[in-house]
Amino acid sequence: MDPVAALERLGGTASASRLLRLTTRRRLRTAVALGRLQRPVRGRYVLATATEARAAAARLTAVVCLRSAAAHHGWELKGQPEHPELMVGRGRKLTPCQRADVAIHWANLADDQVVDGVTTPLRTVVDCARVLDFDEALAIADSALRHGDVSREELDAIDVRGAGAAAVRRVLRHADGRAANPFESVLRALCIEAGLVVEPQAEVDLGTGVVHPDLVCHVLRLVLEADSWSFHASRKAHRKDCARYNLLVLRGWRVLRFTWEQVMHDQAYVRWVLAELVRPVGRPEVADHLARPA
Repeated sequence: MDPVAALERLGGTASASRLLRLTTRRRLRTAVALGRLQRPVRGRYVLATATEARAAAARLTAVVCLRSAAAHHGWELKGQPEHPELMVGRGRKLTPCQRADVAIHWANLADDQVVDGVTTPLRTVVDCARVLDFDEALAIADSALRHGDVSREELDAIDVRGAGAAAVRRVLRHADGRAANPFESVLRALCIEAGLVVEPQAEVDLGTGVVHPDLVCHVLRLVLEADSWSFHASRKAHRKDCARYNLLVLRGWRVLRFTWEQVMHDQAYVRWVLAELVRPVGRPEVADHLARPA
């Protein structure tokens, strides 16, 4: 696979070992030499999203924000922004030439919400939750928690007001650093939208050992797997996954498996499956355990 496409699939940042599951060393070296990928530290690769945003922000005396800021913080994203996302003060006017090839957002930032020309991690999470779709914003909030750049206590302490406050509260309430990657976060977002209560990487005791599926609904004895060769590339890993799925079924669990392409690009199908799953007609055990409206 092309190294840029591979890194995009992995969220825009990944270790060399994970990236090399999807591409070759030769392709990786060539991509870095051509500036298509960057290696900020040994063994770590990133897309040029953050660097391009910093350069654009310096040119316009703006602040890097939203997904561009998330990329700067080293978080995995559902998708990279098409153009650098920048923030300028309310009332500031920019010419059409200045606004070309950048996405401008207007807001007044406090001094403690910007560090080195980039919105702080906490401000970035809130801005993304306010502006982006739920699945994309949840993936970013999960990444921020997973990397330890924000804490659960910080998210719970935020008093959100103004336009989009309900959307922000929804993302902050459901954010969970246990999600392994944006793939899992987006699938969980779709479950939440369908009203299904699921827990990421929850413990399931199968009698012969404990496993941690991607998403678990204990009440319905349901497991949902974000199933992709990108994350289970070896034959050994595939055999292990198949054995685990079989044992889950034998122990009375239902297992639903979704591919990366379905979760990211065919969400209508995923929503249909989840809607069928939680259809309450004649199934009171489901109706009694659906999530309350978010």
